[in-house]
Amino acid sequence: MAALDIDAGRLTARLVLEAPQATDDGQGGADVVFAELARVWALVEPKTFGEEMKGPGLVSEVTHQVTLRARDDLRPGQRLRKGARVFAILALRDLDETGRFVLVLCREVTG
Repeated sequence: MAALDIDAGRLTARLVLEAPQATDDGQGGADVVFAELARVWALVEPKTFGEEMKGPGLVSEVTHQVTLRARDDLRPGQRLRKGARVFAILALRDLDETGRFVLVLCREVTG
């Protein structure tokens, strides 16, 4: 596969990469909190959106494609944060198999 010519200057969104960590809840169980791993530059692009009835009302879901420089510590189950907006990482792939950039599929967490 040929290397893609990706303009790193398009990575203008400053995001925080966070990983889940279990912490003792004091009652023999655990709570999951997210700890900051790194701050990264990325390109965030909306991909799909939808609404459906769940429980007491209408719930919306938005997915995004996030392009960023490849990292060894990036995994599904982590999340990206931009201020109050949170993007749960669902899947990722190397854009052109060169190990330079990664395309991340995220679901924006609301509510």
